[in-house]
Amino acid sequence: MASAPATLAAGGPAPAHPGSLVLVGGGLKDDNTQVYGEIIERAGGPRAKIGILTAASIPASQDPDAADPDACGNSACNGRYYADLFKRHGAADAQWIPVDLDHIADADSDAVVAQINSMTGFFFGGGDQYRYVTTLLHGARHTDSKALAAIRAKLATGAVVAGSSAGAQIAAGADMVTGGESYQALRDGSAPGYFEDPTRLGYLPEGGFGFLRSGLIDTHTGTSGREGRALRLAADTGHDTVYALDENTALVVDNPGTTAEKLTVRGPQGVTVLDLRHAHPRTTPAGWSLTGARYSYLTDGDRYDTRTALPVPAPGKHLLLPTDRTPVPPNNDVFHSIDDPDGSPYSLRTTARALLSTRAQRTATATTWESAPGFTVTLGRKPWTTAWSREAATAQTILGASLDIAPR
Repeated sequence: MASAPATLAAGGPAPAHPGSLVLVGGGLKDDNTQVYGEIIERAGGPRAKIGILTAASIPASQDPDAADPDACGNSACNGRYYADLFKRHGAADAQWIPVDLDHIADADSDAVVAQINSMTGFFFGGGDQYRYVTTLLHGARHTDSKALAAIRAKLATGAVVAGSSAGAQIAAGADMVTGGESYQALRDGSAPGYFEDPTRLGYLPEGGFGFLRSGLIDTHTGTSGREGRALRLAADTGHDTVYALDENTALVVDNPGTTAEKLTVRGPQGVTVLDLRHAHPRTTPAGWSLTGARYSYLTDGDRYDTRTALPVPAPGKHLLLPTDRTPVPPNNDVFHSIDDPDGSPYSLRTTARALLSTRAQRTATATTWESAPGFTVTLGRKPWTTAWSREAATAQTILGASLDIAPR
């Protein structure tokens, strides 16, 4: 497939000496010292000053529990929560940046810009990424507010920009996903927009902030089985690469937006890299199909060079040469359907790891829980496919498994 054009958000050309990104797939646990420590270290260690942005949350005016500090879930409440967490993890200071749906005009406030300019790093919380578009990108105008322009300038001169869930998703460039479930995505395809039906695959052609443009971003991947929707969106919009982030795990991006861009995984789960450079989508009366995609699953310490599209396993992991002959267990809910009461998270990853941990077979199939039509996913071990592990016999990191999807 041809690469999608490198589309920038309103901030202009890629910076010459950028800082870094720490993008978490959601579900960031309070005690994840590895990820919080990574952000703080990149912001200056014991001198770190973190600006907290939580405009993806509902504002206080829409929170019935706004007056209860133990039950509130609005932007200001969440800002205080993250500020306290960063201080407990060792930041010298952490402050809420007071921009949300109740204070949209403050995104163009000189006082807010001054506050941003005093920070050495930034963290975007979760919620609904379109609220970041509304508050920091002037909504449909999709132009930088003064606050976003200031953050963009800080990133260009060495600051770290981090985010979790919607806060990671908003870092995307063109065709940022706005919602959808994998089965409905495979069955119906994608469409530009933001839809009331949460299962419908939607995307924003203008994208998010454009901090990371070398591939599409998706979040909550393994827990919500979003590999299917990520593949369909990439195929529909002409992107060659997807970074699909698991929960409580970070994709760390050095030199974002340059030819020296490099990615590293940090955390207990992983990041799926979907490579569609040689993939071929097709639609027939039977349904949509995709052949020739490649599936890699990177875990803690693994790296990815976006210029060469090469993943590299972390030092200390060994090449796995399986001796076990146990067949791959059947999998009839490959994308962890929301309608399957017995479904399990990390379903596709489970099948991929089982295939790369056995000598019994070179391919494995898994199906969607839904039918009429259903879809079959075929994973394959090719001559270039490898598995790596710090354990004796179980695949942990997977590089270059083939992946096809076909209607059944």
